[in-house]
Amino acid sequence: MQTQKPRIVVVGGGAGGLELATKLGNKLGRKNKAEITLIDRNTTHLWKPLLHEIAVGTMDEDVDAVSYRGHANAHHFFFRVGTMVDLDREKREVVLAPMQDEEGVEFLPSTRIPYDYLVIALGSISNDFNTAGVKDHCLFLDSPTQAHKFHTRLLNKFLRIQRVTGEDDNVRIAIVGAGATGVELSAELHHAVHEIHNYGFNAVSNEHLHVTLIEAGPRILPALPERISGAAHSELVKIGVDVKLNTMITSASSEGLHTKDGQLIAADIMVWAAGIKVPEFMANIAGLETNRINQLHVNEFLQTTRDANIFAIGDCAQFTNPDGSRVPPRAQSAHQMASTCYKNIIALLNNKPLQAYKYTDHGSLISLASYSTVGNLMGNLSKGSMFIEGRLARVVYISLYRMHQIAIHGLIRTGLIMLGGRLNRWLRPRLKLH
Repeated sequence: MQTQKPRIVVVGGGAGGLELATKLGNKLGRKNKAEITLIDRNTTHLWKPLLHEIAVGTMDEDVDAVSYRGHANAHHFFFRVGTMVDLDREKREVVLAPMQDEEGVEFLPSTRIPYDYLVIALGSISNDFNTAGVKDHCLFLDSPTQAHKFHTRLLNKFLRIQRVTGEDDNVRIAIVGAGATGVELSAELHHAVHEIHNYGFNAVSNEHLHVTLIEAGPRILPALPERISGAAHSELVKIGVDVKLNTMITSASSEGLHTKDGQLIAADIMVWAAGIKVPEFMANIAGLETNRINQLHVNEFLQTTRDANIFAIGDCAQFTNPDGSRVPPRAQSAHQMASTCYKNIIALLNNKPLQAYKYTDHGSLISLASYSTVGNLMGNLSKGSMFIEGRLARVVYISLYRMHQIAIHGLIRTGLIMLGGRLNRWLRPRLKLH
């Protein structure tokens, strides 16, 4: 009698989830030793740290997105489009929501996907901390859909400036949260205005762009060393970004953002990038242990604390280091977790000892579009960190994305993608204009 193949299900096709499904497919799916299924609510993958470039138009999703179905076919795993809404641990099934078309008509009922081993890699969404009016008036750059909305609104404002001159011929953009997303978006916006002159928007200049970056704390990039924060702050001020520190937002309205001290920061487009959380349905899902932002508690092997057959990686996992600190929600964390999770699933299938996860901080880099890049390398080494900026930092920043591409495509295919990217710089517009 033939033994049933192990069923490994990965929920979430972000950086960690897609890398893990690809490795498992290449190792187990290729040899028909396991059935690997990746579930995601989208049909294409985008590296989340680049969403601000999609929003501004300096990156074209049509060129850089990875088709889950095509990738699954090439790497020997299955792809199911769907949104996880519940988990049945007793039956070992992932529950997916019914699927609806654009008019809200259901065309697929709720479905259940069985598993023997489950990896939850849902990532995170923006946390508005229940601030009044934010859900109704602000955009969240945590998904391609939100990035597209921002891009459409930005182009419409540019078009109005080009066609109509008057008192309100400017674009007022307010960004709440001066972490990596807020800082990089601020710089990318000014770069986009500079580029758009080449495509018929000659009436638009940086004088029409008013970007306000708002931070509740005493400095931008609070999670990074002060030297990086200071260098990035100076560069933003130099290109014209209005940086407001120690400013608490209490509500949002159609006019703009309201501060704790009673001021109004007027804005046409508002972006909330002040914090993250895991979707609400994950709170104590199926009796698993979660924290206040709905992250799943995991042990040293990345297994959830109450179910050894369920792993969690990336932003949706709370991993506590031996010194008591928590692993930060970064792409490098997801990449490292995916590698350890892969080894541990293989070990479980072969009745071998599991490997403890160890987070290695390779430093942090912040891209300020074409103006500069700043950061530090090897930030957790006992010898200290090395501060870098300018062209060298930009090369290292780009290499992080290339490492992700190598993890999912392999070295040769990534090289061909890089070649195609160079050709596209000559063949396609520098900005996406639709």
